[in-house]
Amino acid sequence: MARRKIALIGAGQIGGTLALLTGLRKLGDVVLYDVVPDMPQGKALDLQHLAPVFQCDFSIKGTNDIADIEGADVCIVTSGLPRKPGMSRDDLVRTNAEIVRTVGEGIKKYAPNSFVIVVTNPLDAMTWLMQQVTGFPAAKVAGMAGVLDSARYRAFLAEELQVSVSSVSAFVLGGHGDDMVPVRSFTTVNGVPVANLISAERLDAIEKRVRGAGGEIVALLKSGSAFYSPAASAIEMAESYLLDQRKVVAAAAQCQGQYGVTDGLYIGVPVIIGAGGIEKIVEIPLSDAEQSELAASVERVKGLLALCA
Repeated sequence: MARRKIALIGAGQIGGTLALLTGLRKLGDVVLYDVVPDMPQGKALDLQHLAPVFQCDFSIKGTNDIADIEGADVCIVTSGLPRKPGMSRDDLVRTNAEIVRTVGEGIKKYAPNSFVIVVTNPLDAMTWLMQQVTGFPAAKVAGMAGVLDSARYRAFLAEELQVSVSSVSAFVLGGHGDDMVPVRSFTTVNGVPVANLISAERLDAIEKRVRGAGGEIVALLKSGSAFYSPAASAIEMAESYLLDQRKVVAAAAQCQGQYGVTDGLYIGVPVIIGAGGIEKIVEIPLSDAEQSELAASVERVKGLLALCA
């Protein structure tokens, strides 16, 4: 059986980490693409030298020619400008929209049967744009954000309670922005509702930190944005697709009426990812407050789409 081919489009901090994790998780061979001359080739060579240390039997090719992604099973798109201190994800929309259009045309031409995972910000709008440009079925284009946002929520809750992160189950829905929606009503610690363990006031503070976690990292780094956790989140999605694990995760998916979201908008919702891509959107009952917050987040995403024109 031929090994899977994973195309990593964008060889920056996230792209390089994705390449490393792909090898460590033994998901398949890697093509690392970027427009910057020699940079993806250098990272690929470095990772090639790492492979014997961890016994990663995968091939990795760095390239400046997008034609090299031909036949990819999965394309993970990180191309675009990262945030700088003081910038919101939304500030990147016009510049990154042009990049996503170009990349989308390349994927459409060279990897027409791939599952596309978008990481580029502003994520919900860029995922919508990717699906529009490629014309792929909605099930084959998804955005990474919900996995990352939910992981941040789980990490902060585990830290607060001093328990294993594996004990915490949580969803963060809505757009990947400052109005994302941590779903407290479906957040548990080994089955125990989190509201039974942490005061409402303290949960408010934790959830505020979740919404601003990306900006907190940007401010600390001074240059660039998070890369380890976004890469890990995209890998979880790719792995669930390639291995048909059918994991239930939060991801940006195209909604056609689910959660009251229409017009093919991409928004963070619980989904099942398997060999068919986004195989199902899982609808859960939200509290009135959560539903109101989600509706507000949807309106913000709609506003971003107008800027993509």
